Amino acid sequence: MRPKILAPLFVPIEHFNGIGPKLSLWIKSLCGSCALDVLWHLPSGINDRPLLKTKPIIPQLGTLLVEITAHKIPRTRKLPCIISGNSALGLVEIIFFHYHPSLLAKKLAVGEKVWISGRFSTEQDIIKISHPDYMENALFKIPQHEVVYPLKAGANGKIIHKIIEQIIPTLPDLPEEIDPVILKERGWPSWQQAIKIMHFPQTQEDLRAQQSAHERLAFDELLTNQIALHLTRRYNHQKPGQALLFKNQLKLDLPFQLTSAQQKCLQEIRNDMSSNECMLRLLQGDVGSGKTIVALLAALQAIENKTQVAFLAPTDILARQHFEKIKNLCKNLPVNIGLLTSHEKGKIRQEILSNLAQGYIDLLIGTHAILEQNVVFKNLGFAIIDEQHRFGVKQRLSLANKEQGVNLLFMTATPIPRTLALTAYGDMDISILNEKPKGRQPIDTRVIPLTQVETVISHLKSLSSQVYWVCPLVEESEESDLMAAQKRYKSLQKIYGDQVGLIHGKMKADEKKEAMDKFIAGQTKILVSTTVIEVGVDVPSAGVMIVEHAERFGLASLHQLRGRVGRGQDKAICLLLHARLSETGHKRLQILRDFDDGFKIAEADLRLRGAGEILGIRQSGLPLFHLANIEKHADLLSLANNHAQQILSQDPHLTTPHGQAIKNMLYLFQKDTVINLLNAG
Repeated sequence: MRPKILAPLFVPIEHFNGIGPKLSLWIKSLCGSCALDVLWHLPSGINDRPLLKTKPIIPQLGTLLVEITAHKIPRTRKLPCIISGNSALGLVEIIFFHYHPSLLAKKLAVGEKVWISGRFSTEQDIIKISHPDYMENALFKIPQHEVVYPLKAGANGKIIHKIIEQIIPTLPDLPEEIDPVILKERGWPSWQQAIKIMHFPQTQEDLRAQQSAHERLAFDELLTNQIALHLTRRYNHQKPGQALLFKNQLKLDLPFQLTSAQQKCLQEIRNDMSSNECMLRLLQGDVGSGKTIVALLAALQAIENKTQVAFLAPTDILARQHFEKIKNLCKNLPVNIGLLTSHEKGKIRQEILSNLAQGYIDLLIGTHAILEQNVVFKNLGFAIIDEQHRFGVKQRLSLANKEQGVNLLFMTATPIPRTLALTAYGDMDISILNEKPKGRQPIDTRVIPLTQVETVISHLKSLSSQVYWVCPLVEESEESDLMAAQKRYKSLQKIYGDQVGLIHGKMKADEKKEAMDKFIAGQTKILVSTTVIEVGVDVPSAGVMIVEHAERFGLASLHQLRGRVGRGQDKAICLLLHARLSETGHKRLQILRDFDDGFKIAEADLRLRGAGEILGIRQSGLPLFHLANIEKHADLLSLANNHAQQILSQDPHLTTPHGQAIKNMLYLFQKDTVINLLNAG
């Protein structure tokens, strides 16, 4: 049960004065549903509203006393309403494009002197302002310095500020969870003081002084993150696991030798599986480093021990490809393999579920559909999760709890710098595949202006290998993404006819399968696609990757896309078509051109852009922080990790008064997930 002292922080948004249904929805979409979520929505700056002393030469934020002289109300609401007035600086026009005449008559009555604040400009010697921020009869009602909040369309920062003003008087005086020595060394304020400092700075100098307050709150977040990861690690290792011994009864007849990195990682996994503790391990490897084979060999170890295996893939396409590939590799082994996605329905689905529950399926490959409650295993011993989804602590636990003692292996094809891996996977052991199979050809990566796209298209005729043509994600909209792919598909089809295929996320599973099958069989030469083919798709005959508007993709996505080619023996090429590039955009594409090592790319991207957007949540599974910035607060992360270990070594179940202070912060940042672990012992 949540401590009573925290109750004011979990008051729903709807309970605050002035927040109706419409504003409530807007605030929820912006930051969240309760008081705490609004507190974590920190200001991004300060607006100064000085009294105007001269006519503004350029648009200027300020405050001016105006005596209203006339209202010019148009006959149609399509035209603006203009309120005229006099001030110490000359004539003033206040302009409204959307207005309520009765409200204007009340707030700006003719003959009244009104303090107007907003962004003023001067045109033809008349001072003008559109839709003032404030219209008050007393100067003190207008803040001289006003905090600015990050916003979405639909409302202004005053709404956030009104809620903050109602929350601040109710802030609980929480017992301190940070070591006093650290507080003194860092010069950090208390939690309550830090919140007040962040939301009520008075000057730009105050904003600079916010650094210690922000650091303190960021440390709270990082500390609770590390404690959460340590607790989940302890929880999983305390659970009795299934000891799945390596018996070497199911042998794959592989047409190649494992790399030394694959052998090392496989041995680490086998050692974990053979122990009596639950395995929780991340297999981190670059594009094409052979993670799937390592995972399959580990899966066979589980099957040797008469337990079942679940293999979760991020997309329907990849699940089906894994199914076909693994079924072919295991064709001479007594292993029953099933496939379960949202596409399997009706009698087919019921048959799969029945066979699974009775233990007739040894290895089930699928998508999120495997996580549904009605998917029941007879004896699940091992689960492989392709970490392209964002699996947080809660999802890891729900999967592990499908059956007692499940060994978990997560895989990520996106190399993650060590500092980021610590925040996302601190509860896991990590195995790294940093070696590519022998014979892999380097990919020739070229950066080309989009103005040369017609030349690129004409050169496709001379190519013998198959081509991926990937269209961009535009404004994070599936609809826009779809339109871009269709437009390019039609333009290429005019030249190459039936040699061009199309695949995107909006297509039905049957349509995607048909398009992919035709490409794999060589019936189509060019496959126009969205990023649906980004992860794991393996077509050895594809030797050319063209990415249109490459500047709109993250480096990790580009590296993943490039990894779709160069899987055969022939030399491959990747063309990055770009529009006008900023300096940062140029550096990013240059990084991709200069490096083919995903770990080096990730480190360079971290230095260039910071952790906030380096890998993209869909690819990396990185946690979203409200306050902390991994690049900016790297030293705090290390400090938080050490402090978390010290706290839990002295008070493993957080039962002391100091432990209760820690629990408070866990509730604020981790909500109920980690508390459930503590309650479970």
